[in-house]
Amino acid sequence: MPADEAERLAALRSTKLLDSPPVERFDRFTRIARRLFGVPIALVSLVDAERQWFKSRQGLDVSETPRDISFCGHAILGGDVLVVPDATRDPRFRDNPLVTGDPNVRFYAGYPLRGPDGYRVGTLCVIDRSPRELSTDEIELLRDLGAMIEAEIGALALATTDPLTGISNRLGFEAIAGKCLARCRRDGSNATLMSFDLDGFKRINDLLGHAAGDASLQRFAAALLAVSREADVVARLGGDEFCLLLLDSDTDGAARVESRLRSWLAEIATDAKTPRIEFSAGAVAFDPSLHASLADLAHDADQLMYQHKARRRDRPGEASVPGDVPATARSA
Repeated sequence: MPADEAERLAALRSTKLLDSPPVERFDRFTRIARRLFGVPIALVSLVDAERQWFKSRQGLDVSETPRDISFCGHAILGGDVLVVPDATRDPRFRDNPLVTGDPNVRFYAGYPLRGPDGYRVGTLCVIDRSPRELSTDEIELLRDLGAMIEAEIGALALATTDPLTGISNRLGFEAIAGKCLARCRRDGSNATLMSFDLDGFKRINDLLGHAAGDASLQRFAAALLAVSREADVVARLGGDEFCLLLLDSDTDGAARVESRLRSWLAEIATDAKTPRIEFSAGAVAFDPSLHASLADLAHDADQLMYQHKARRRDRPGEASVPGDVPATARSA
């Protein structure tokens, strides 16, 4: 295990690649690798906690194998290409089930792939059923292909991440939340979606400028991360709209999160130049009989949030700006 295993796994999961559908942007590299190296098997492998899962595979039928027998689990321990010329002569692998049985690995070469945060999340690897060596030029070629895959991982992360706050955007949220709800349907576990909209946000932009508005959005995103758990899904959907999917939690848990969030925001508004951030919120527990899709759940949470916002308009509760009297936050 790498010394930074916890951080590495967090970085891997933040890519949102695990268990995602096949895509051409990765498949083209494994097709090219198989052709250039003349091997029967080429893989983009992601090394999870207890398995290696193949984001792209050519010449292999299975989608994952246990990590404890994986070659890629060894490859991510180093910073450069791992080459195993003949697995039957290597004490690390000669008794490995992948060597003694199907797919009868003899030769392996794996380039450790780094995610956007620099952690090694998996490999580009080529496999042969006969022993062989790699030339210096071939090792350099594998590095070049691996670097291109790293660029694709980075581009995909950018496509699903809000650049201002660093949390998931709408696309990223829909991708990961959809998988979470599918799990809830499958095993009967709980989930609750919280919908947020900042109150008086336009006034911050109008009176203090867009830089102050951006800073408020960043503070709210940081607050959501601070009061949520690692397994929860935090996202900025656009503008001043945010959401939080609480896994294995009900609406009582959502109420506690909301209370912590208001307290956290009140504590950081300690200076007259820092706008006080207020928000409206709605929380709905996932019910498979009522919510056929993530969109159904989001609609119900939004409706409650808008009802809350309408009630707040009838009393002081907008975000304050310098010179305003800070309003007392109330829970929905």
